Amino acid sequence: MAKYGKKAQEKVKRAMEERKRGTLKSGKSKKKVTSRKQAIAIGLSEARRAGAKVPKKKTSSKKKASSGKKTSSKRKSSGR
Repeated sequence: MAKYGKKAQEKVKRAMEERKRGTLKSGKSKKKVTSRKQAIAIGLSEARRAGAKVPKKKTSSKKKASSGKKTSSKRKSSGR
């Protein structure tokens, strides 16, 4: 079974072609994208918004561990 759907592949391909031509812009700042990885990320993000078959974003292991339990770091006063 494929991880990515046809629609997602097309979005990434389009983003890569735009990057090659120098017309791919990022986010609010509208700065030109030169990074290959960033172009792929933009394509996948657009595919997600369009409802294409794309795996969920990976979260860091630190986030996974800290989200489950919150510890209190308050120290007890010695009463001096």
